[in-house]
Amino acid sequence: MSAPAVTVGGLLNSRPEATGLPLELLSGAGGLHRVITSPHIQKTGLALAGFDEYLQPGRVLVFGESEVRFLDSLEQEVRLQALEAVFTHDVPCVLITGGWEPPADLRAGAERAQVPLLRTAVATPLAIAKLTGVLEDALAVREVIHGVLMDILGLGVLIVGDSGIGKSECALDLVVRGHRLVADDTVEIHRRGEKDVIGTCPELTRHHMEVRGLGVINIRDLFGVASTRVNKRLELVVQLERWDQNREYDRVGLDDSYYDLIGVRLPLVRMPVAPGRSLAILVEVAVRNQILRARGRHAARDLVARLERALKEGGDVEADPDEDVEHGGHV
Repeated sequence: MSAPAVTVGGLLNSRPEATGLPLELLSGAGGLHRVITSPHIQKTGLALAGFDEYLQPGRVLVFGESEVRFLDSLEQEVRLQALEAVFTHDVPCVLITGGWEPPADLRAGAERAQVPLLRTAVATPLAIAKLTGVLEDALAVREVIHGVLMDILGLGVLIVGDSGIGKSECALDLVVRGHRLVADDTVEIHRRGEKDVIGTCPELTRHHMEVRGLGVINIRDLFGVASTRVNKRLELVVQLERWDQNREYDRVGLDDSYYDLIGVRLPLVRMPVAPGRSLAILVEVAVRNQILRARGRHAARDLVARLERALKEGGDVEADPDEDVEHGGHV
């Protein structure tokens, strides 16, 4: 697991057509090696008014119109003291938004402290949103795992299991059934925010799958562009396990299981693998069942509740009002 750092130089050299945030360096080029450690931006004009203790290390400091105008309004001696206090903190860089021209003292102070002073023409609210998105992606916790990632009925499903158990064959069956492949064998995952895990495929092996007996095949070439996608948010993990006749398997499904992935708990389905079992159909049904559970419909718990009500009332189990009832013949 790794959480890559982002230098100010790396941020400055990022492609503006991809980030939507063109940046220019005004001064402080000697500090381009400084490291940004947090995706959270700080825009605290109070730091210029003597409350600099609230500045957090490793976070980009943003100066918008109000901060630039406030600095211009200060006497030079007071302005120099305020800037010196700000630059004594471990601020990786200062970003001026809206294309505003900084005071000469700000340029000089950034150069003396070797703190890069950047500027963008993008307005403050949009610049903060774009910069936060760029840093969240760059600073995300990352990991590479062995498995297959599929988009099944709009749900991101990670299929894991021992090597040779049939993950790729199951994924190929799912592609034939109209679902989409994201990654085979090697899945790169990273966490976005606190709860979202995003999976993608390494560029080198994208759209490809290794199937024993067939070798490496290109899914996009065989089944069309709609059969693959670049990335997907993970929402379910299916773990394939070799069938063990001495093991007791869950036959009701009352208890929920979870799979821990880079600090995020995802719903887990353990799927025994045995001759005669159609894994693709079972995985698809597991996905449909998970979608229903997310909507508040839990088949096992609903059945147990109906049975308990019937036992208490001493009568028959009432019919589900959502069931289709056919009349005039046997089903």
